[in-house]
Amino acid sequence: MDTEAVRSFVRAAELGRLRHAADELGVTQQAVSKRIAALERALDVRLFTRTARGVELTLDGQAFLPHARNVVAGADRAVTAIRRGSRALRIDVLGLRSAQAVVLHDYWRSRPGTELDVVTLRVNDPRLAVAAVRAGDVDASFRSVTDPAALPRDVRMIHAFHSPLELLVGPRHPLASARTLTPDRLRGHRIWVPGIAPHSEWADFYDQLATAFGLRVDAAGPNFGNEVLLDILADSDDAATLVGSRDRYIWPANHDLRRIPIAGPTLAYPLSLILPRADPHPGLRAIVDHFASLAPLPEDAWLPSWATAPHRGDGGIEGTPR
Repeated sequence: MDTEAVRSFVRAAELGRLRHAADELGVTQQAVSKRIAALERALDVRLFTRTARGVELTLDGQAFLPHARNVVAGADRAVTAIRRGSRALRIDVLGLRSAQAVVLHDYWRSRPGTELDVVTLRVNDPRLAVAAVRAGDVDASFRSVTDPAALPRDVRMIHAFHSPLELLVGPRHPLASARTLTPDRLRGHRIWVPGIAPHSEWADFYDQLATAFGLRVDAAGPNFGNEVLLDILADSDDAATLVGSRDRYIWPANHDLRRIPIAGPTLAYPLSLILPRADPHPGLRAIVDHFASLAPLPEDAWLPSWATAPHRGDGGIEGTPR
């Protein structure tokens, strides 16, 4: 069924004149008349009786009108659901306790009513996140392609914000009483990050971090989730892990875990946003502006090499209204 023909029928029925319906729909009166005639042929009924004053609904037309209104409303809702700017902004984050999700939640709380859909693609290879952005499954993804030259030309990667790292340890760990730590003091200690996924951006990050500071990063063992990791840290006298300062972790009070800032230099994880080069969702601009309001890193921060490389098209959101 031609939805535009149904729309023409509805407006003609509501306005009582084909000419008025045509003016509202931005077409000629002849076009409206042809659409309604085609609809009547398809339904094999007469919907209108033509009078000197315009058109009047037949009994069949009266019966059809409420259903026709539902058809038009459904078609409009379907278009709205996929049109950028009229549907919720959909952003992929690494996890709902990650710094990305925490910052997005802060943004949403400061702007009640913002249409925001935060999802987790659950993919480790950033190329799969890029594919999801290109396909329109998400409007943007908090992922980093460590070789920006490998990005397809129809997507961009821009800097979002940095996440300073902290050491997370249990009360029996030798460093548990420290108020701050330098990276040098981490040497010789086991930094346990179970299940680092090959080809992931964080695999590259930890490789560079371990090389730069001579650290022991242990990826052994399956990853049973944050709760199991926190339980093990609470009872361990040698295991520690690294977490972002904005990452949200919750544990029982009797775990007595400690988050210890690292400085001299600050170790920071760079967070990037991958988005379409053309016609990005207009809601992205305000979020990127919000990132700019976050506290900057200290001057003596350490970042991996790919964080300081120029990103193709970096420098903000183009093509979205302010």
